Amino acid sequence: MSADRTCIIFYLLATVLYLIHNGNSQEADHCFPPEFLESLSMSMKITKAGFHRDLLYTVEWGEVDHDVKALLVQKLPSGVYMDEYQLETLRHDTGLEVRLDSKVDLEAPEYLSTGFTALVFLSGKHEATVPVHGRYHRPADSGVERVTVELESPRLLVRSDKCETPRAVSPHHEATEAPCDVSNHSVCSWLEIRRLQDTGSVSLEIPVGDSSMMLSVCVGTLLTAALSCVFLLRSIWRHGTF
Repeated sequence: MSADRTCIIFYLLATVLYLIHNGNSQEADHCFPPEFLESLSMSMKITKAGFHRDLLYTVEWGEVDHDVKALLVQKLPSGVYMDEYQLETLRHDTGLEVRLDSKVDLEAPEYLSTGFTALVFLSGKHEATVPVHGRYHRPADSGVERVTVELESPRLLVRSDKCETPRAVSPHHEATEAPCDVSNHSVCSWLEIRRLQDTGSVSLEIPVGDSSMMLSVCVGTLLTAALSCVFLLRSIWRHGTF
């Protein structure tokens, strides 16, 4: 085979490989076209009252020719917690997919707790209702009946199995990595929709005790316990049994 023919064959192979690679790149680029990205919207609101609330998330997007998976990355302060056992039950009963980034002490008060992050997966869904619970706070000064806990808006990430590596198409969209799904420890590439970061926080008010009543409550509790003990001892002395 002559050198010229070898060069021609090599050039043709290189051209074919380039066209294949370029075609795949264009397909990846168009996985989330600009009109789809502009159609994305997100809202969060809180329902119910008292210590036990629900966070209602809604994510909307326009039509696209492949499945879209959305992920909400929600940071939560020490004033609230999520019950991983309740979330596991809801996963089996309703399909809710929430993963916590760390173990959460369900009994600890606010001043002995730390914040954590919840990952809310929306696999083909547009809504999720996630239960959240208020922690007990330190008693406040007289006249203060409630404390306010602020919940910042979550980060919104999207991906599709059609796109192996979503690309940042503008300063408002950035490629990042996060767990692929609620039960998988592997990491996938996601596209973060940065323009929706400031969609608005929500807050909840949690009842707190009155510190000025601490002495009277302690005295009342001790008196009640003492009287109960006296009554029980008297019953035992008289009857030899309860």
